[in-house]
Amino acid sequence: MELIDTHAHLYSDEFDGDRAEILDRAVASGIRAVFLPNVDSASIGPMLALEAAYPGVCFAMMGLHPCSVGENYREELAIVRDWLNRRHFHAIGEIGIDLYWDKTYRTQQEEAFLLQARWAVELDLPIVIHAREALDIILDLLQPVAGPKLRGIFHCFSGTAEQAARILDLGFLLGIGGVLTYKKSGLDEVLKTVPLTSLVLETDAPYLSPVPFRGKRNESTYITYIAGHLARLYDTTPEAIGWQTTQTAKKLFNVDWP
Repeated sequence: MELIDTHAHLYSDEFDGDRAEILDRAVASGIRAVFLPNVDSASIGPMLALEAAYPGVCFAMMGLHPCSVGENYREELAIVRDWLNRRHFHAIGEIGIDLYWDKTYRTQQEEAFLLQARWAVELDLPIVIHAREALDIILDLLQPVAGPKLRGIFHCFSGTAEQAARILDLGFLLGIGGVLTYKKSGLDEVLKTVPLTSLVLETDAPYLSPVPFRGKRNESTYITYIAGHLARLYDTTPEAIGWQTTQTAKKLFNVDWP
């Protein structure tokens, strides 16, 4: 079975003690690729070092996370743009709006998100969207700039069927992770309205571990539990889930391998 983890922070210091073991275990479990979302200027070095250490397995993205949008956000955005000019990245992310922790910089978060979305259109790259307490806000912001080049993933989707329909209408995919396995998430019912071809798998490691590891550090290997849950939901096999979500992710990120 071949799987892709489309969103994992494996460069995080939470993996400093056993990062090699984590990745070796993931590859042995059928994880063919792991896509690494950037957070801010401090995470670029560790992220690129991990990509260099695991070529063809780890793939870097570039972007400014909404929780890192503060007083110096313009300087942070300038660093993102400089890196986008210097080399190829497979996506711009993770970007978006987060109003869960702090609403102080909401206007700046919106500005940073739209600017990076425009860069993605200019560079013909997908975007990976972080939307916490802000899903409808982001959907409204994207509507006027929607087009064939604006595409990507709504990371850690946990919205309603109506929100899922709006996302699909914009041509985006849903990133499905450990939240799917939580009893009160409601995602089982929502995904009954969504075709499998509109889903990709993710862990968001080290966060949001699936059941039976909830509350513990997440890792890419646990994506097999998400695939298993989806297989039961779509009345198919984990292998079929792996094949379809892998094809969808490869097309979005414009990667291929034998």
